[in-house]
Amino acid sequence: MNTGARPAITLALSKGRIFDETLPLLKAAGISVLDDPEKSRKLILATNDPQLQVVLVRATDVPTYVQYGGADLGVTGKDTLIEHGGQGLVQPLDLQIAKCRVSVAVRADFDYAFAVRQGSRLRVATKYVNIAREFFAAKGVHVDLIKLYGSMELAPLTGLADAIVDLVSTGGTLKANKLVEVERIMDISSRLVVNQAALKLKQEPIRHLIDVFARTVAATAT
Repeated sequence: MNTGARPAITLALSKGRIFDETLPLLKAAGISVLDDPEKSRKLILATNDPQLQVVLVRATDVPTYVQYGGADLGVTGKDTLIEHGGQGLVQPLDLQIAKCRVSVAVRADFDYAFAVRQGSRLRVATKYVNIAREFFAAKGVHVDLIKLYGSMELAPLTGLADAIVDLVSTGGTLKANKLVEVERIMDISSRLVVNQAALKLKQEPIRHLIDVFARTVAATAT
């Protein structure tokens, strides 16, 4: 019986591709979200299952909400997990959704290959500081990293940076701003992450969701 108490499970999602592409996975578990996040101002969304609710948070905050118990589980990109560090999180499943890549991009008139060969020190703008630092260190390229949170494409156009490290999906935004992708760092997809304590205390409902998601992902891949 639903007494009006907080639902047993809270799932953290971010608006956009991750939310949209998680819906079919929830549907496979018989769960539908009752509010449209694009039309509602609500940040906590009910579902047709009184035992599960969805909280909407910024994509970069999903691991933090799950780590500290603001949510029991969440869906977040591999890029966000690497930047977060993944502390306190169980990562049982690659959901194979919201696929894209992290790449290096520069102005079309900038000779990136020549600059690297010459050993030039590059200024690189990114919000993915850990990914960029590890990538360029492995290549032996010296960089000054400039942390930005949005409109990454502006950095090379204004002279703030020689290059950017950012997510690329279709490449349309780069092309529109006369930037070119010069190196692919890694492919990205979204992961299911679970709070360690919640996995023990709420094992049955969480394991059920993990199993349904896993079967759905496997069926989609075949």
